Amino acid sequence: MNEELKQVMAAAEVWTREPFDAQTREQVKAMMQAEDKTELIDAFYRTLEFGTGGLRGIMGPGTNRMNKYIVAQATQGYANYMLKVQREGGFENVQNGRVAVVVGHDCRNNGRLFAETVANIFSANGIKVYLFESLRPTPEVSFAIRHLHCQGGVNVTASHNPKEYNGYKAYWEDGSQVLQPHDQGIIDEVNKVTMADVRWEANKDLIEIIGGEMDYDYMMAVKEVMIDQESILRQKDLNIVYTPMHGAGRQIVPMCLRSWGFENIHVVPEQMVIDGNFPTVVSPNPENAEAMTMGMNLGTKLGADLVIASDPDADRIAIVCRNDKGEWVIINGNQTNIMYHYYIINNMKRLGKMRPDMYIVKTIVTSELIRKIADAQGVTLTDEYTGFKWIANRIRMWEGKRKYIGGGEESFGFLPYDAVRDKCSPSAICLICEIAAYAKDNGMTLYDYLLKIYEDYGFQRETTINVVRPGKTGAEEIQAMMVGYRNNPPQSIAGEKVVKIKDFKLLEQQVLKDGKWIKEKIEMPLNATSNVLQYFTEGGLKVSVRPSGTEPKIKFYFEIPVAGTPKPFTGKDYERFTALAEARVPDIKAALGI
Repeated sequence: MNEELKQVMAAAEVWTREPFDAQTREQVKAMMQAEDKTELIDAFYRTLEFGTGGLRGIMGPGTNRMNKYIVAQATQGYANYMLKVQREGGFENVQNGRVAVVVGHDCRNNGRLFAETVANIFSANGIKVYLFESLRPTPEVSFAIRHLHCQGGVNVTASHNPKEYNGYKAYWEDGSQVLQPHDQGIIDEVNKVTMADVRWEANKDLIEIIGGEMDYDYMMAVKEVMIDQESILRQKDLNIVYTPMHGAGRQIVPMCLRSWGFENIHVVPEQMVIDGNFPTVVSPNPENAEAMTMGMNLGTKLGADLVIASDPDADRIAIVCRNDKGEWVIINGNQTNIMYHYYIINNMKRLGKMRPDMYIVKTIVTSELIRKIADAQGVTLTDEYTGFKWIANRIRMWEGKRKYIGGGEESFGFLPYDAVRDKCSPSAICLICEIAAYAKDNGMTLYDYLLKIYEDYGFQRETTINVVRPGKTGAEEIQAMMVGYRNNPPQSIAGEKVVKIKDFKLLEQQVLKDGKWIKEKIEMPLNATSNVLQYFTEGGLKVSVRPSGTEPKIKFYFEIPVAGTPKPFTGKDYERFTALAEARVPDIKAALGI
C-alpha cells in the first residue's frame, strides 16, 4: 500500500465511527472494502476546499464531498469569523447587539437539509438567522441580506452544475459574495474547525422563517429596473415562454413579468416541477442548447416571440428568439450582454435619464464589443475579474460617487441594478422582455435588434471551449497546462502575431512595441490576482485562458472579429460572418494545443 492510499484509508476510517450517522459509516466502509479504491481516493484524498466563494462539490460521504458534515464544519468556521469581526467592531449595522444572516437554498437534492444544517449551526452560535421557507433565487438571498441589514448569509446551491453537485455560497453584509480580506479570514477559521468543534444544538428562538413578504419587496425592487414603460404597455401581448429548469425562478419570474405589465406569459409545465434530478435536461446549464429544447418546442406550438430560461438557482438566464426565417436562435451570453448595454445606454439617453456619473461593468473575458459601445457613447466602463463578487466590489467602491446601471459576464449573467449584488435572472429576464417589446414597437424582432448593434459597431464572434479533466489527475493536468501557457506563450495564433499578453496572476502585461516586448503593471481592485492569461493579436483576435473555479475544467474564450461588416447587416450576413469566424476556431485551438 503506497503512502497516499495509507493516508486516504486513515482519513476514511474516522468516518466509520461516531459522530457520523449509520448510513454514512456503512457507505464509507463499502468504499474501503472495494477492490477498486478510485472512489475512496477521490472522496478522501483532500478536504473539500472552502474557497473564496464557499464550497462546491459532488454530494456523498467523504472529506472531498458535499455532505452535512462538511457543510457543518464550514458554517462553524464562518460563524467563528463573523463573531470575531463583531468583537473587533468590524460590522457597521449590527442590530440589538446580535449578528444576523440570511440562509436560502435552491432545488438541488439535499438543499433543504444543508440549509437547515447551516441555520441550526449559526443559531447554536448565537447568530440570528432568517431562513427562507423554501427554495428561492440566489439574487433574492442577496437582496434579503441588504434589505434586512444582515451581516452575511449563505445560499445552498451549485448553480448550473450537473445534478451530482451541491454547493455553499458565502455572502457578506453588502449582499455580495465574500471578498478579501474576509474571504481568507473565513477560510482560515474553517480550516481550524474539527468535527468536535461543531455546535450542532440549534437555538430555535433565533431562527425566523421568511418568504412571501420578502418576495413582494424583491419584486418591487426588480420593477425599478424598468426603463421604457410605454413600449411595454403597447406590446403587453408580447408572447413569452419561460422555464425555470425545475428551479427557484418558478414563481418569482412570472410574478415579476406581470408586475412590469406583460400579460401573455406561458411556462413549460414539465419544468415547473421542483426536482434536483433535472429529469428533462441532460444538464441544467443555460449555456447548453439542449437544455432549451422543451421551451423551444412549446414556443413553436404557441407562436411565441421569445423563449427564456433561468438556471436552478435563478441567477443565470438563457434567451432564444426567432431569426429572419422564423427559426429559433439561441442568443449567447456575450450577445445577451451586448444587447443589455446597448439598450440601457441608448434608451436612457433617449428618455433623458442618463447622467454623467453613470457607469457599466463587464468581466475581463466578456466581449470587447461592449467597450466599443461605451467608448462611442462616452460612458464609463470598467473591466473586472470573472465572478459577480468583483462587479459587486466595483459597486461598493463607487457607491455614493457614481451610479451603476448594468454589468454582466459572458456566462449568461447580468445585473441591471444595485439593490442586489449578484447576477439576477428575474430583473434580467424582465429587461430582455422590455428590449424585445421596444424592438417590436419599432418594427423589429429581438434578432433584428442584435443585427443593428453589429451594423453599428462591427461583427465579432465569441466562442468558449471547455476542456474537462475530472478528479485529482485532472486537476494536476489543468495546472500543468497553465504553467505551460505561462512559460511558453504562443507567438502567433491562427496566422496572426501576438502583440499583447496579459497575466492576471502576476498582474503584468507584455506589449510588443517596435519589435520589443515591454512589461507593464496591471492595476486591479484590491491588488487581487486571478489565474487568467490573455493573448491579443495584431488582427484584433482575443484569447483568454482560465481554469474554472467551480468545475474540473479549463476554459478558453475566443473573440474573433470579422472585418468588413456591411450596412445594412442582414440575417444572411450574420450567418456568413459567423461561418467565417467559426472557420478560424480549429487554427486557434491548434495554436493552443487543444
